[in-house]
Amino acid sequence: MEHFIVSARKYRPATFKDVVGQQAITNTLDNAIENNHLAQALLFTGPRGVGKTTCARILAKKINQDGTEKEDEDFAFNIFELDAASNNSVDDIRNLIDQVRIPPQVGKYKVYIIDEVHMLSSAAFNAFLKTLEEPPKHAIFILATTEKHKIIPTILSRCQIFDFRRIGVNDIKGHLADVAKAEGIDAEDDALHIIAQKADGALRDALSIFDRVVSFAGKNLTREAVTENLNVLDYTWYFQITDLLLQNNIPQVLVTYNDILAKGFDGHHFVMGLASHFRDLMVCKNQETIQLLEVGEQVKEMYLEQSKKTSAQFLMDAIEIANTCDLKYKNSQNQRLLVELCLMQLASLTFQGEKKNSSSGQRFVIAPSYFKSEEFTSKRITSAGSITPKPFRKIETVNTIQQEVASSQAEKSQPNVQEPTSNISSVNVKAETTTKGEAATTQEVAQPSIATKRNERKVSALSLKSIQKKQELKQELEANQPKEEDLPVNNFTEEEMLKYWNKYTKKVEKDGKFNLLSHLTMGTPKLEGAIIHLEFPNHTIKTEVERAKYDLLGYLREKLQNYEVDLDITVNETTEKRYVYSTREKFEKMKEMNPALERLRQEFDLDI
Repeated sequence: MEHFIVSARKYRPATFKDVVGQQAITNTLDNAIENNHLAQALLFTGPRGVGKTTCARILAKKINQDGTEKEDEDFAFNIFELDAASNNSVDDIRNLIDQVRIPPQVGKYKVYIIDEVHMLSSAAFNAFLKTLEEPPKHAIFILATTEKHKIIPTILSRCQIFDFRRIGVNDIKGHLADVAKAEGIDAEDDALHIIAQKADGALRDALSIFDRVVSFAGKNLTREAVTENLNVLDYTWYFQITDLLLQNNIPQVLVTYNDILAKGFDGHHFVMGLASHFRDLMVCKNQETIQLLEVGEQVKEMYLEQSKKTSAQFLMDAIEIANTCDLKYKNSQNQRLLVELCLMQLASLTFQGEKKNSSSGQRFVIAPSYFKSEEFTSKRITSAGSITPKPFRKIETVNTIQQEVASSQAEKSQPNVQEPTSNISSVNVKAETTTKGEAATTQEVAQPSIATKRNERKVSALSLKSIQKKQELKQELEANQPKEEDLPVNNFTEEEMLKYWNKYTKKVEKDGKFNLLSHLTMGTPKLEGAIIHLEFPNHTIKTEVERAKYDLLGYLREKLQNYEVDLDITVNETTEKRYVYSTREKFEKMKEMNPALERLRQEFDLDI
């Protein structure tokens, strides 16, 4: 059995021209070598699999080439690679520093490639600082890392930094096409595009996926084989779902979603993919944004064709609904139901009315107007298997009641018209009780005599009798109220007012209203005639006191026997209650009590 070499090693670039997707960096390094303008400390940073170590090896090899070496010379004795993930101690860095002092035996430079440099300890970084700042002329350091933020700033300031970017989908797809051609593999464009998307900008990952899929599908690489092996939901599912949504075919949408779940795909992954599908359709609506669509040519035609069937408003609403479902998915207790509700909402976006006489003989989309119709409002569910109509009492509007009141008053002015009686002797309460397996029955329960007396003044608000009864009760209450000229207006002093004010605060304290108590005792109320003036530092306190104003006034008016007493509450923001003294204020207060403290402070030169 012949030894197999993975594509990531077999097709590793040997020159800067072979490096994929990093033209800016490779051109910079190439020019620096030609112009003898290369720094002695370089930092290559970027995500995994984008060519950091490859560029470091190419650079180490190229700077030692002078045209006299053999074609297969790799200068292995001049290149030292150190994995900082496993050699991150101070002793490892000290051994490296000792090696740096020795000049190369072959070639001009010794190149030290330190991979995953962010894994070095703080002590190792500090030991490496001096050598990195002033290395020997024959030494060049190339540091590589995926997490630049973990490197201390003193190291970063001594290096020339090169940021490697993620490789584009088209660049990865082109490189995979070259590898497939070199291996004699017939690969579809869409298949390579899916692999490039799955790699997420890392060429090494793309080559690893390519090897795996080739092992699965053989020499003929199709889109179906790639999607099946990578557990990727194929584009065709999203196109099928969108067509069903545009047709308002909710049953088939739910069946299709069930098929997707049966294939082992996650509902969250499906919702995110559906939102991205709607986004891609939106991109295809305008010629200027088609370039943002990162798919193969065959799939792009499918997107262009389906985008013509959808409106911009539908796509905007669909993206919003799918995105909302995406945000709620992780916190949902019934995730499948959440996605199904999302699909039903999407299927109802283009619905214009209730479908009738459909080919299947069923209606699955219900118009919102149905829930406001008399057919719906006149039904009540009485058991698990039947729906029976139940009459409703018509609620009279305000205008209808006013008209009936006016007509009743006109009838009362005419002779020989018997007025309606308003005496209510008892109140019958109808109680519906339902037992298991029996229909509901109605019973009349007579209230006891005490409840009857309590409810004599309670009347319904849906009849003329009730309106007349309320008018009589209102007149009775007004008759029992003392007239303004009968209310006492006795004179009182400010001392008497303060006496009852303090009694009211004790009453408030007894009731447990400590917040109101602190407000009422904050300052001293001032009396001017029958007006009590209160002043507070902010509007919040004023609002709290105003809530208790009527209870306070009722208490004071009764105790002082003066019903002209009123409160005048104002806000003075300059008025502040000082709760804490500063150190200087404490000293000044103590100095007033004992002047000798100032002499003591001066004698010992004390600070406050």
